[in-house]
Amino acid sequence: MPIGTVKFFNTDKGYGFIENEDGSGDSFVHITAVQAAGMQTLNKDQRISYELETGRNGKVSAINLQQA
Repeated sequence: MPIGTVKFFNTDKGYGFIENEDGSGDSFVHITAVQAAGMQTLNKDQRISYELETGRNGKVSAINLQQA
């Protein structure tokens, strides 16, 4: 599972981005993935492990979030 650091998360808008530790760019994360992991929000600089999933719209997003 990739590990990254939360770069930005806006609870009101329901999305944010995780900066991948391996330098491969940022991963989009939606509030539904955060809530599915039993969390209310993500905090800037929080370390997270996750999986990547390609949605029906063809966009890749982080799912199965866990504290790293």
